[in-house]
Amino acid sequence: MRSLSLLALCCFSSFSIADDVPGSQDLPIVPRLADAQIVDYRAPTELERVYPLGSIRKISGKLRFEGQVSARGQTTSVTYELPPEHSANEAFTAAREALQKKQGAELLYWCESRDCGESSLWANEVFGNSKLFGSDEQQAYLLLRLAAPRDNTLIALYSITRGNRRAYLHVEQFVAEAPLGELLPTSATLLRQLKSTGELDFPKLVGDPDDIWLRLISRGLNLDITQRVTVSGPKAEAWRQALIEQGVRARRLEAGSVEGPGLHINLLR
Repeated sequence: MRSLSLLALCCFSSFSIADDVPGSQDLPIVPRLADAQIVDYRAPTELERVYPLGSIRKISGKLRFEGQVSARGQTTSVTYELPPEHSANEAFTAAREALQKKQGAELLYWCESRDCGESSLWANEVFGNSKLFGSDEQQAYLLLRLAAPRDNTLIALYSITRGNRRAYLHVEQFVAEAPLGELLPTSATLLRQLKSTGELDFPKLVGDPDDIWLRLISRGLNLDITQRVTVSGPKAEAWRQALIEQGVRARRLEAGSVEGPGLHINLLR
């Protein structure tokens, strides 16, 4: 019986490995969810790439979105089919947290559900992968930029649950051949991150309030006037006063005690 059990285990292990697309491999910076299988893999290829920074739609046969990052560079992508016991949202969250906490990646754009636009456009027009077509209400997209010295690398995450309840996570790594320059998140992305993670950290904002970031943060906070936050950092009071001048109500902003360089905003739950 023991020999038969070992044989069954070996067969199962070989079958699991064989389920991955031949020649495929994980991206080192994004851990694979347990029992997920690679169903599509595209080796590093030099391409001109466009990543949306807004909800996508098609008008007169052309894709439309509010903003974008476009550049030429090397693209590698991995698509996982997730086991039934793990949801697309679970895989998406695990990948996002690994990139932010372990790689220091910065969020540029984050959307979920119908806020992203049509799933068919993401699947066929953005990623060129029909496996990613599913319910508009069961999708999420995230674009991140890795921390220096790898700040010419972008990571795109897209998760989807299809009508047959199969869930997928698509991970795409793009390494630009030229410097990407300054890239800023959207205000809606800042609010989504604040409400999802409870915090916004801006270690680079070490000086007096920066006009561009001030507008982005104040607009994000004013997208939901029910949220109250704390503001911490060496220049916290200057930022708090500047946010008030930008229209954020004073009673929504409290002094915080988070230590570390830069500006820190934490949600009061």
